[in-house]
Amino acid sequence: MPPILTLSILPETFAVCRLAKDTVVPEWASSGELVSITRTRDELSIICPNANVPKGIQAETNWRCFKIAGPIDFALIGILAALVTPLAHAGISIFAISTYDTDYLMVRSESLDHAIHVLKLAGHQVV
Repeated sequence: MPPILTLSILPETFAVCRLAKDTVVPEWASSGELVSITRTRDELSIICPNANVPKGIQAETNWRCFKIAGPIDFALIGILAALVTPLAHAGISIFAISTYDTDYLMVRSESLDHAIHVLKLAGHQVV
């Protein structure tokens, strides 16, 4: 049986940005309730509030973010699957971020109300 989770909705609207792999992390990427910076050999990816992103940056904007109540024990299995599966069945696109303590799940702003409804139907609590 999948875990039943408690989620909160962060107040900000977020952007997922792509910069060149060798870009120095810009100062605009360092503030907000949630900022995620990931560098791979292919890109520098930054998730931050929409308001932080300057014009001219390649970005997918207008994402809303659910925070799973944590901390989540590393031994727990199926945390993201419990959320992603019902959303996928409802045709809702997601972007997931994991941290040491918890997971975050982002959906497009226009899908937020539908996502809340779907997650509640799946038994999760959205506060």
